[in-house]
Amino acid sequence: MRHSLLKAVVYVSILGIVALMVGCKDQVFQVNDVVSDPGAFSQPLTLEGVVYAHSQDDTTIVGVMDKKELQCTTPNCNKALLAVKVPGKQLSIGDEIKASGSIMKENRGYIFRADDVTVVARHKLGA
Repeated sequence: MRHSLLKAVVYVSILGIVALMVGCKDQVFQVNDVVSDPGAFSQPLTLEGVVYAHSQDDTTIVGVMDKKELQCTTPNCNKALLAVKVPGKQLSIGDEIKASGSIMKENRGYIFRADDVTVVARHKLGA
């Protein structure tokens, strides 16, 4: 009886540790998760998306679309873009990025201020 109880305690403890480790994993958001209500994100977050445009006013700001938009190849696709301010890194159209940072409210609207950006893949966009 004592041996069975000890096994059960060890088993439950292992399950608890595994659940805790899985629960601590950082959640990565896609652009479509954020762009519909950026003001709802008050905590720092990690974001994935694809650079689709550059700001003409500020070279450190890019428009990032959701990765799912890569599947749309017709000219009438409505791509929701999230403005992302990158820390001094020049990104190219088609760069798939993973960025950590925070959503901020500015005069023109919301912007994702990235603290860290990593290019994880490159996609050929456009002609």
